[in-house]
Amino acid sequence: MIEVPDTGRELRRVRLRLAFSWIFVLACFAALVARFAYLQVIRYEDFHAQAEDNRIALVPIPPPRGLIFDRNGVLLADNVPEYTLEIVPKRVRDLERTIDDLSKVVEIGPRDRRRFKRLLEDSRNYDSIPIRTRLTEEELARFAVAQFRFPSVEIRARLFRTYPQGETASHLIGYIGRISSDDVRRIEDRDEQSAYAGSTHIGKSGVELSYEQALHGRVGSEEVEVSAGGHTVRALSRTPPIAGSNLVLSVDIELQRLIEQWFGERRGALVAIDPETGEILALVSKPSFDPNLFIDGIDPQSWQALNEDPFRPLMNRPLRGTYPPGSTYKPFMALAALTTGVRTPQTTISDPGYFQLGNHRFRDSRPGGNGTVDLHKSLVVSSDTYYYKAAYEMGVDAIHDFMSPGDSAS
Repeated sequence: MIEVPDTGRELRRVRLRLAFSWIFVLACFAALVARFAYLQVIRYEDFHAQAEDNRIALVPIPPPRGLIFDRNGVLLADNVPEYTLEIVPKRVRDLERTIDDLSKVVEIGPRDRRRFKRLLEDSRNYDSIPIRTRLTEEELARFAVAQFRFPSVEIRARLFRTYPQGETASHLIGYIGRISSDDVRRIEDRDEQSAYAGSTHIGKSGVELSYEQALHGRVGSEEVEVSAGGHTVRALSRTPPIAGSNLVLSVDIELQRLIEQWFGERRGALVAIDPETGEILALVSKPSFDPNLFIDGIDPQSWQALNEDPFRPLMNRPLRGTYPPGSTYKPFMALAALTTGVRTPQTTISDPGYFQLGNHRFRDSRPGGNGTVDLHKSLVVSSDTYYYKAAYEMGVDAIHDFMSPGDSAS
C-alpha cells in the first residue's frame, strides 16, 4: 500500500517555520533599533562629551617664576629658556627600549636614567617627564631628523631657574627643586593641586621657600585638539598664565660678597642690619654652596660631598646655628640689673680683671681689668667682671624671669 504525503500539512509547517524565522529576525532588528536609539538619543549627551574629551585635551601651562633682585636691582635669581627631551610614559610600550634607542641619537647618561626613574615614581600626575635637559643645538638637530621613530618623545621649551651669583648669598636666596612626593602631599593638604598643575619645581629653602606663593604665579591652560595617538593637532583656545611676583630684597649683594670674601675659608655667620630701619643688608653663612646644583636634581657625588663635609656648608648658621650669646647679652643684663634695682646708672664696681666665686676665678677679657666701672663704661669696654657680679647679685631666678618672653618686666 502506497502512503500519499499530506502536502497541505507540510506546507503549513514550512509556512509556520518561516513565520517564526521572520518574527525572530524582526525581533533582532527591533532590538538593534532600540539599542541604536538608546545610544544615539538617550545617551547622546554622555557619549558626545566622552568623544569630545578624547578629541580635546586641556593642557596646563605653568607660569614663569618671579625674579629676585637685591636692593640695587642686581639680579639674584633668573629664568633661562632651555630645551628638554621628554617622554610621555602613557604612550610607551617598552620604556627601556625607547630610552636605549634614544641614547643612540642623544647622549643619555646613567645620571639621566636615574633621575628619570625617580621622576617617574614621584611625578605620576604629569603628562611628560624629561629624560634630558638643556639640549644643545646639535642635539636638537639630531633628534629632529630621527623624531619620526619616537612618537612618544617630544621636545619642549621650558624656563629653568638659575642663580647668577653662584655661592654668594646661597643660604639667603635658597633654591628650587623638583616637586617630590612629600611636596605633593603638602600641596594636597593645602588643597592647591590646581595651582601646581603642570608645574615641576617648587621652592625648597631660603627666600625661594618663604615666598613660594608670591613667586610661583598662576597656572594658565590651553585647549588643544589631539590625534588618536595623543599628539597635538592644533590649539583651540588659550588662557595665558600669570607670572609670579618679582621680589626686591633689602640685601646689598656687593656688601654680602665683600663680607663672604672677608670670611675666606673660616666658618661663621654674620647678619648686617640697618639700625635705623631694621632692614637686613647682608646675611652670611660660611661655608656656602652653589644652589644651581639643586635645580634639576643634584648628582650623588655632589650631594655626598656637601652632606659629608665636616664644615656643614648646607647649614644656615644665622637661622639654625646655636651659639653662646657672648657680649651681645650684656645690654639685656644691664636692663635687667636696672629693672630689678641691683644697679643704677651711677653704681660702680672695681674691675680687677676677674670675678672670684668660691675656688673658681672667672677672668675678664682684658688682663688687669678696667678699674672703676659704672653702667655706661661697662658697655663701652664690655667689662665681663661687671656682669659677673651683677648676675651673681640678681640670681638665676630673677634673670630667668626677666628674660622670659612675655614677662611683664621686659
